[in-house]
Formats: sequence, structure tokens, C-alpha cells
Amino acid sequence: MALAFDEYGRPFIILKEQEQKTRLSGLEAQKANISAGRAVSRILRTSLGPKGMDKMLQSPDGDVTITNDGATILEQMDVDNQIAKLMVELSRSQDYEIGDGTTGVVVMAGALLEQAERLLERGIHPIRIAEGYEMASRIAVEHLERIAQKFDFGPTNIEPLVQTCMTTLSSKIVNRCKRALAEISVKAVLSVADLERKDVNLDLIKVEGKVGGKLEDTELIYGITVDKDMSHPQMPKQIEDAKIAILTCPFEPPKPKTKHKVDIDTVEKFQTLRQQEQKYFNDMVQKCKDVGASLVICQWGFDDEANHLLMHQNLPAVRWVGGVELELIAIATGGRIVPRFQELTPEKLGRAGLVREKSFGTTKDKMLYIEHCANSRAVTIFIRGGNKMMIEETKRSIHDALCVARNLIRNNFIVYGGGAAEISCSIAVEAAADKYPGVEQYAIRAFVDALDAVPVALAENSGLQPIETLSAVKSQQIKENNPHFGIDCNDVGTNDMCEQNVFETLIGKQQQILLATQVVKMILKIDDVISPSDY
Repeated sequence: MALAFDEYGRPFIILKEQEQKTRLSGLEAQKANISAGRAVSRILRTSLGPKGMDKMLQSPDGDVTITNDGATILEQMDVDNQIAKLMVELSRSQDYEIGDGTTGVVVMAGALLEQAERLLERGIHPIRIAEGYEMASRIAVEHLERIAQKFDFGPTNIEPLVQTCMTTLSSKIVNRCKRALAEISVKAVLSVADLERKDVNLDLIKVEGKVGGKLEDTELIYGITVDKDMSHPQMPKQIEDAKIAILTCPFEPPKPKTKHKVDIDTVEKFQTLRQQEQKYFNDMVQKCKDVGASLVICQWGFDDEANHLLMHQNLPAVRWVGGVELELIAIATGGRIVPRFQELTPEKLGRAGLVREKSFGTTKDKMLYIEHCANSRAVTIFIRGGNKMMIEETKRSIHDALCVARNLIRNNFIVYGGGAAEISCSIAVEAAADKYPGVEQYAIRAFVDALDAVPVALAENSGLQPIETLSAVKSQQIKENNPHFGIDCNDVGTNDMCEQNVFETLIGKQQQILLATQVVKMILKIDDVISPSDY
């Protein structure tokens, strides 16, 4: 693209290969962008809330994903439009920062775009709309801080955390086991949390799954599970007070780096070579025994000869363990990863109270459990389920619950869910709108209508009358001046979210409003779209 001037000094744009480009400008471009953003939002709208629908996505190679997690749906969708990609990134950034609320943030952005379209048709300049939205989002975020409540919890009193995680899990497919899964998530987070620094390293929580059993069999293991078994079937299946040598060197003779050829023309030479190899293996096994190891975990495989010798020397071993798992085992057991046999010393061994091999059902599937570790800051959530899709969806649900527990440890303020926070914000923003004299007042009022989109979607998805339900809850909040009233999605019989124990994290809700406003501002500021035309 280049800018040129004619003989009268009037500017005009020259497009390279312009017959291959399409161009939208002004109001047309804005409307096209808004409709692309709204299209993405409409897809996720039906997935919001405890009665939200699931989406089934099939990848090009035939893999099927069934989920109602906003971030996962948008990740798996093949989105072509650039504005729609912005909505995908919006959901992803909410997922990275907060981990929960990925559907709500896209629904909110879609509602803001819908309201902006009406204002544009009335001739209001997009920049004034964007500024009005910015003012309204500031009012909403400040109001959230005012209505937020502090949540006190401790290592002994985990009930508040469990209740908040249950709110997250109630909108997932796993909601029949939400109590058990919420407790598992909270215990996992607390066992790796540093409560003084208010920090949680989620990398120390490993989420593993195996098809079979039922969802209720999901368990929390204070240690590591490895999807491997002992290298020899006759090795002991249970080792107590294990001292673990973690090796990244193979149990086989070294191979010279140069090309070589060994000529063996007599039996004696062959015997000598074989004895040399055997001695090499014997030395390796002896080194492990000498430092006091009672279990060897190796990143590489080993020869049948070495396997046989290990079995005879009563030294159980596990082979082909991946690099990430090795690191986790080293963190959990307090051991060091040893790259060469010569460097193996007693101080570098890891320690675990119990190492056991467990087999599942009638299949030959076996897994290794390393429990009661010296440094028990690494834990594993082991999920069981009827099929692969169920396990994958449970993993995503547990990830959301872990993130919510982590956010509460970082910032223990909560707001009430079920659309209560949005309705309360919309009342506050509407009251503040009259104080702004300019055109921005229209945008602030539009922001109020957009905030109402979340409770309306919740009511719609729960099979209630959306407008009737929203107006009843809104008037109840104003009448009693109580921000706890929301949409009764589960038909419990009360609108009070405090009684229903429906909580959301304050930082999660604030992030939703800020991110949605940011993206909508960005979309409104685009007034010219030049793209390659379809061939």
C-alpha cells in the first residue's frame, strides 16, 4: 500500500495488485467486524452456566472432543476471519491468566459489540463509544471491589475453597461428582501451595487419566504416578523405604563415536568380548548396589543381559521413563538426576516411603505409584472414566477448578455468581451514567445492557423466561439493596446466591470485564480492512 498525491495535492491510496484485494472501509468495515465477533460469541452463548450445552468438535484426523469449556471450543475451531481470531485470543488470555470464565468473557464481548452496532447506526462516532465503554468498565470494576467479600480459609478450614471450586465444576459434564472433585482439587493445590508467599506452582500437580473404572474412582495421590511397570515380571511389586537412583545413562556398553569394525576369527576372542561385556554390566549393577539404591529409574532402555542381572541382584528397575516424569520424580523424592554411573553417590538418591505397581481391571495395564516422598510437594490427580473423551473433559474441568483454588489463595475475595455480580454492576453503572454529560452517556447505557446479556443467557440456557427472570431479580436487588440475588438456574427455589453457595473469584470477574472491553475497543477502532480476495 502506498500514498500518492495528484496535481491538486489530493491524497489517494495505491494498492499493490489491487485486483487481487478486497477492501472494506468506514461503517461497512465496522459492521463486518462486529458481525464476525458476534458470530463467535453466539456459538459459546449456549454453553454458559450449569445448564449450558456441550459442543462436539471433530478434528481433521477424526479425533472427537466433547466440551463446554470456552477456551477449548475456540482452540479446536478452525477460525478463518481475523476478527474472530481476536475473540479466540481473548478467550485464551482469560484461560492463561485466570483459568476460568473463558465462555463468559466471549459472551460479554459479543454483547458489547451488539450494543456498539446499534450506537453506530445512530451516528455516534466509534471512538466516543470506545471511551464510554472504558469509563463504564472502570465503574464496574470499582463496584465489584465494593461488593466483594473476603473469604477466610486455612489448611484446616478448606470448606470455602471447596464451595468455590464446586461452582466452577457445576457447569461441567462432571457435575454429579463435583463435591469429590472439588475436594481433590483443593487438597492438591494446598499441598503444593506456599501460603506465606501466596503462590501456587501448578506444574507440581500432575493430572493423569486412564480409561476404565468410573468417575468416582478418581483419586489424589501424594506422590507421582508413572505409566510404566517393572522391567522384569519377577521383580518385587512393592518396595518400602525405597532409595531411588534416577539415571539418564543407558544400561549398555558404550558405543564408540567413530566407525569401527571388530574382527573375531576365533572362539576365544568371542568369549573374551562377551566376558568384557558381562563385566561392564556387572560393574554398572554393582555401582548402583554399592551406593545403596533399592530401585533404579532409567530414562533409556537396557539390554536383556542387564535386565537379567538386575533381577538376580535383587535390584528392581523401571526403563523408558520420560524426561518430564523424571524431573517430577526428582523433585518429589529429593533425588538428583545422574547422567553418568561414575557420578552416582548416596547423596544423589531420592527417597520414597512406598513404591508399588498397580494393575487395572482385566487388562494388562500397569502403573507405578511413588508415594510418601521425602519432598511431598508434588502430587498427582489420577482420573478414571468410561471413555477417553470423558477423561479429557474431566482433565479440563479439574484444570479450571485448580486455577480457581490458586486464584483464591492469591486473592481471597469473592463475588456471587449466577449473574448476581453482573446485575449488581449494571445497576451501579446505570446510576452513574447520568453524571456524564457527553455522548459517552449513550455508550455507558449500552454497557449496562451488555452486562445484562450474561444473566439473560443463563436464564435462557436454564429454560426460564429470560426478560421476566432478569427484571424480577433486578428489582429484587434494588428493593433490598442486596448484590447476592442472581438467576436460580438449578431451580432450588431461592435467588440468593449466598444460600446456594454460588461463588466466583473477584479477580476472575474483573479480568472478564477488562479483557472484553479492551478487545471491543480494538475492534471498534478498525475502519479499513484490506484483505486478499477469494480466488
